[in-house]
Amino acid sequence: MTEFTRPDGSSGLVPTAPTVAGGQPLAPDAGIDTAVGMDPGVDSTAAAGLELKVRSQWSYARMRFFRHRLAVAGLVGLIIVFGAGIFANFVAPYPYAAIDLNNILQPPTTVNQHYFGTDGIGADEFSRVIWGIRTSLEVGVFVAVVSSIFGLIIGAVAGYFGGLLDNLLMRITDLVLTLPALAILLTAAALLGQGSQWRVSIILALFFWTTLARIVRGIFLSLREKEYVEAAKAAGSGDLRIMFRHILPNTLGPVIVNGTLAVGTAILTEAALSFLGFGIVPPTPSLGQLVANGQNYPVQWWLTIFPGLVIVLIVLCVNFVGDGLRDALDPQQRRVRA
Repeated sequence: MTEFTRPDGSSGLVPTAPTVAGGQPLAPDAGIDTAVGMDPGVDSTAAAGLELKVRSQWSYARMRFFRHRLAVAGLVGLIIVFGAGIFANFVAPYPYAAIDLNNILQPPTTVNQHYFGTDGIGADEFSRVIWGIRTSLEVGVFVAVVSSIFGLIIGAVAGYFGGLLDNLLMRITDLVLTLPALAILLTAAALLGQGSQWRVSIILALFFWTTLARIVRGIFLSLREKEYVEAAKAAGSGDLRIMFRHILPNTLGPVIVNGTLAVGTAILTEAALSFLGFGIVPPTPSLGQLVANGQNYPVQWWLTIFPGLVIVLIVLCVNFVGDGLRDALDPQQRRVRA
């Protein structure tokens, strides 16, 4: 307040511009910025540490995934198991083909680092399991990537264009789905030969694309009617650009989840084929092959139990990760289930 004197000699008080500590007047447009001691030219929200971070959909998906305890546990398990397979040269105490005739059918022991025991020719079972993990990883990842790409293309073309092309592609997909997969795989392995993990992987990939193709087709049928697709067409965008630039990003969630689950399924199927003698054969290491070899020594339980447990662990971890990805990438998911 400021004191003033009237012409008649009386005095009075009038309000002045509001001030803050230090006697600095507030500008009419300064508001709360100056009141808290901030430069009016600086965004008060940012200066006060209250800025809002813009998060993408992938950021929210990542947050939801890491809140899924089983998925995180599965991811850690896969990193450990697959890491051991990738670095088998450093983790395995012995080469895969190394034998020790002085330690045949030895039970698990820390002596000479035979942690999983030895088999009928003195080979270290722990080393063979580690090398078998590398083979399973190669098969699983190859099958998942190839089948996902193939199923994605088939489903996208069928769902976007529809009509006769859709009917033709879906009838082919239905035909593949109706075939007895195991019998066809055994026949194909017998005719094309076995032994190489890449040959087995190609055979598996030819049967693993059908589920994803039907999922992608359904999503494309729904999304091709959306407003942003009509706007892209009106702007002159071509079919390929609309399919892979505008619609495809909205299908990545199911594609990633299906690809993750395909890794576990491929590993399990390869192990079954190798167990039956139609998959990978020596000298290429394989977990299913190790389980089959262990059947020749029913008393030596470690020859069957350890490679079998590793297969179960891999498939279980893959399914946990797939379940977590499904919940994280589902935009309608409001609560983490585990």
